[in-house]
Amino acid sequence: MMMTSNRREFLKQVGAAGVVSLSATPPQFLASAADLAATATNRDQRVLVLLQLAGGNDGLNSLIPYGDPAYYKARPGIGIPKNQVLRINDYVGLHPRLVGLKELYDEGNLAIVQGVGYPQTDRSHFRSMDIWQSAQPLNPAPRDGWLGRALDWQFDRQPARAEGLALGTDKLPLAFVGGRVSVPTLRRLEDFQLVAGHGPESQLKLKKETLHRVIQSTAPNDRELDFLRRTTATALTSADRLKSLNSNYKTTVDYPSTGLATRLKLIAQMIAAELPARIYFVSLDGFDTHAQQEVGHSALLAELGGAILAFQRDLAGHGLADRVLLSTFSEFGRRVAENGSLGTDHGAASMLFALAPNKGGLYGSHPSLTDLDDGDLKHTSDFRSVYASLLNWLQIPGESVLGQQFDPIGFV
Repeated sequence: MMMTSNRREFLKQVGAAGVVSLSATPPQFLASAADLAATATNRDQRVLVLLQLAGGNDGLNSLIPYGDPAYYKARPGIGIPKNQVLRINDYVGLHPRLVGLKELYDEGNLAIVQGVGYPQTDRSHFRSMDIWQSAQPLNPAPRDGWLGRALDWQFDRQPARAEGLALGTDKLPLAFVGGRVSVPTLRRLEDFQLVAGHGPESQLKLKKETLHRVIQSTAPNDRELDFLRRTTATALTSADRLKSLNSNYKTTVDYPSTGLATRLKLIAQMIAAELPARIYFVSLDGFDTHAQQEVGHSALLAELGGAILAFQRDLAGHGLADRVLLSTFSEFGRRVAENGSLGTDHGAASMLFALAPNKGGLYGSHPSLTDLDDGDLKHTSDFRSVYASLLNWLQIPGESVLGQQFDPIGFV
């Protein structure tokens, strides 16, 4: 009865001082100012950003084999005209809305991996996404993800460095599920705001000071009350820390006004602030282009290219570009032939982009457009070889995460 009374009194004091409104669990690396000082990233620590193109990106209209007549024969309605292609060589080029990525490619900072996939592709969104995020094609019900296993490996050696963050989602991606490290999600920056009511600034400041005193006051021996105090303190510190990211961050880069650009800008802010997260996960949705593909897919590629270019320029402006590798992935590509609705249906192999400092170029071989597997491209690069490369970047042995050895691809 006494403990219940203590908790009731604490909540009453908190309510009188101000209200903390948080819609998600604050990331641990934002929760304690003292911990931040101890666990901030080394200036040479590498960071990985994994960017999901959700829905199944059409690789053939992203990296266009304009030099192959079979492409235009299969896609008379949605094929990108040769005179619009941003040419890389005499066979392939980028979609005309990917001008930002072409700029990075020409500078030697964008890698393009061709023909990425896995044997016996599953054309279900859910199953194929599970395969990509777990890196376990033969496991029908994976319980952990490849990034989660990577963070577990890191935790066993340097616990303070085993941090990740999923942005723009309420649900933790399977890729981040592990046994030893809990990865937070952050849907949007506004989820971590202190709400102290309305009134003059001086009154709000007084409320906040009072709330801090209530939290720091001596607590009776009550485990649940102690938990409430620590949770409230975490909320306050997290809100302050994220607010300081916005106020202290300076950039000359004009980011596009898109959701992806906003999330990548926040990641750039966190990296510049030397927060300890090593792995970030973001997603761009809408790539399931079954009908009238041209307009929607073009807009998505423009958002993708503009956001990645701004992100790279921002990192470069802060001297951080050589520490950050960004890689895209999608659960599958699309069929080679367009459908009757001027769209494309679920396919198999595709391609991916990697923002790879000074390691740009074209990697792997482009799949044949005539030697097909039931109308789909045959993969020429195993996606786990891409993951082995990303793990090399993080200086984590690929075999310990992937369960067997895969030859890395040379963009790391």
